[in-house]
Amino acid sequence: MSAIHYKSASELAAMIRNREIGCLELLDHYLGRVEQYNPALNAIIWQDADGARARARAADAAIAKGETWGPLHGVPMTIKESYDVAGSPTTWGIPEMKDSIATANALSVDRMLAAGVVLFGKTNVPLNLADWQSFNAIYGTTNNPWNTELTPGGSSGGSAAALAAGLTGIDAGSDIGASIRNPAHYCGVFGLKPTYGILPARGHALPGVVTSADIAAIGPLARSAEDLELALDAMAGPDPLEAAGWRLELPAPRHTALKDFKVAVKLDDPNSEVDGEYADRLQAVADALAKAGATVSDKAHPDIDTRRAHEVYVLMLRAATSGRMEPAHYERSLRLAEELGPDDTSYLARMSRGNTMRHRDWLPLNNERTLMRQTWAAFFRDWDILLCPAAASAAWPHDQEGERPDRTIEVNGHPVPTTDQLFWAGFSGLVYLPSTVGPAGFTASGLPVGAQAIAAHLEDRTAIAFSRLLAQEIGGFVPPPGYD
Repeated sequence: MSAIHYKSASELAAMIRNREIGCLELLDHYLGRVEQYNPALNAIIWQDADGARARARAADAAIAKGETWGPLHGVPMTIKESYDVAGSPTTWGIPEMKDSIATANALSVDRMLAAGVVLFGKTNVPLNLADWQSFNAIYGTTNNPWNTELTPGGSSGGSAAALAAGLTGIDAGSDIGASIRNPAHYCGVFGLKPTYGILPARGHALPGVVTSADIAAIGPLARSAEDLELALDAMAGPDPLEAAGWRLELPAPRHTALKDFKVAVKLDDPNSEVDGEYADRLQAVADALAKAGATVSDKAHPDIDTRRAHEVYVLMLRAATSGRMEPAHYERSLRLAEELGPDDTSYLARMSRGNTMRHRDWLPLNNERTLMRQTWAAFFRDWDILLCPAAASAAWPHDQEGERPDRTIEVNGHPVPTTDQLFWAGFSGLVYLPSTVGPAGFTASGLPVGAQAIAAHLEDRTAIAFSRLLAQEIGGFVPPPGYD
């Protein structure tokens, strides 16, 4: 993997510092690749080539004077369309917002710029960031570079596809329902869903919204775990509203060698069946960990009723996203919640109840969540990582028919609801825990899959270190064929 466009952001930054390549030269290389390969992928849906070239020239001038702006000096970057970038559209894929132009940068955008990146484009999303696919009526459909008939994931699908195809150096997405993790898994790259609240989301919201949603997090996607940590360091820290007295000091990784990790492995759950090809790859990862000397157990799990945890997650997830709903959609959810029987445990029923929940009903759920958080904390006193799937299967065919709750995917030869696999999103998301996804190899069908590594609260560096060490053991990012 010697091609420069597939190098990690860390490697690209080192090449720039060592004057092995110029910032403008590197940017033009990526812009050329976007021109060549993006039409078939539709991953990058907005560019500011002129503005990026001006910044790249300034970055070259700084290097010539012996100055660097930060650890990512001169690295070309794209970012999810839902982040505000001054002068760019921020639509969240909503047709009525197609002319909505941001007037200021998101806080995290300014922090990545301060780290030195050259931001040149934005990547595609699904309507309202609400799908594990990435298509909308404004920008169309994004395809998976491993097979353009398949989804790249969502809602950060454009981000993962652009990284996998070597169209950008680093990217950032957001995650409330695995929207960083499932695209990383489907496209064979790395992603971090950080501990809730440590990366302020100011400027990643619909117009007029300045408060962060429950469960939701922003975070980086990249071609290496090292890049995740660089971006974490750049983006993390207090919002200016809290900066007078709020400080963030994330713990160092628990271990620096794979052999010292204690890893619990969970490959299935009654809430979400996992396809055999994917489970086989994760079992191979567990076997590799044991061979490397790590302590591995498939019996150790937090003492939590996963059925109830999944139910609470869906209710609180849909409560958190209900503010995005149009009035007509909200009224429909009200009617459904009233009409559905109390014994109806379908996703549609839980979604409708969550969409229309009273705050009085939310409070005991939040109390339940806090009890679960205490149970997870006890678990992580004995274990360093819980390794599990990121989804139910490898990437699956595009399906834009009907509504999301009605769609199915094939798992082990039979159809299952696409929404079942939200379990693997909520397992760590509900309880605010950090989790990384990194490459776990390939299924027998030749598709990349990822391993999700969950760590203790605020121990993002432990999850990242584990993914970095695992990649050294089993192999990390592999580029898809056809994008030389």
